[in-house]
Amino acid sequence: MAPSSLSMRDINVLEKMKDPEANPALGVIADSSLPKDPHITDQSLYERVSQKEREVILSMKELETELAKIQTPQTSDYIEPYKACISRLGELIAEHPNYASARNNRAQAIRRLYGDNMLVSNAPALPQALVVEASSKERTDAAETALGDLDKAIQLLSPRSPFAPMSPTAKNTLSLAYTQRAAIYHSTSKYIASSSSQVEAQRREAKWTSLQFEEAASRDFASGGRFGNEIAKSLAVSTNPTAKLCGQMVQEMMRKEYGSVQS
Repeated sequence: MAPSSLSMRDINVLEKMKDPEANPALGVIADSSLPKDPHITDQSLYERVSQKEREVILSMKELETELAKIQTPQTSDYIEPYKACISRLGELIAEHPNYASARNNRAQAIRRLYGDNMLVSNAPALPQALVVEASSKERTDAAETALGDLDKAIQLLSPRSPFAPMSPTAKNTLSLAYTQRAAIYHSTSKYIASSSSQVEAQRREAKWTSLQFEEAASRDFASGGRFGNEIAKSLAVSTNPTAKLCGQMVQEMMRKEYGSVQS
């Protein structure tokens, strides 16, 4: 059979089958005239708050620079300084609980300490985690704080409608919050099958299965991609169990109908 060309409509339908979360018509409008944080609209106040945050971020970057210079670093030497940075972010959040960026950065620091599998009991220490051994309560508390921060950041910054404009800063922070939560969910999905969750009982994730964590990770990666994170966008399909199956079916269908296809 001679090769056939696909119409744009065919391509869109096939892409939708491969990625059920995709919607090419749904875009996010960035408007630099809007406040950088929708909940701190006073520019002078925002500058003071963000400056405090930048000072903490600089401290964490300095710690990372030191770690990178040492071939075999004693990571335990950096745990307390990292925890001090988390405490400083906590103080900033206590003063300005609706400042989403600080919550996003505190979650990132917690991930650096405990790793993305902190929701799983008896999970092995991940290479990027500074804390190798931690009590179950310490990990549970860390997971609760990280997930709570990301949930709140997403709630604070999510636009009221799909087409509502956002400031570039808010858009970037929202994409990072979704992507971070997706990373935690994705890592959890890989370890939860052989262990158990140590999420607080009142949280929705407490009774999730490995598949539910995987699906939630894919949804969050897709949202992170929609708000501008290209890495999250590419991970959305590869981590979506339904999309992976659909993708295989689509490729097989196209192979039979049109000949060999490029994935």
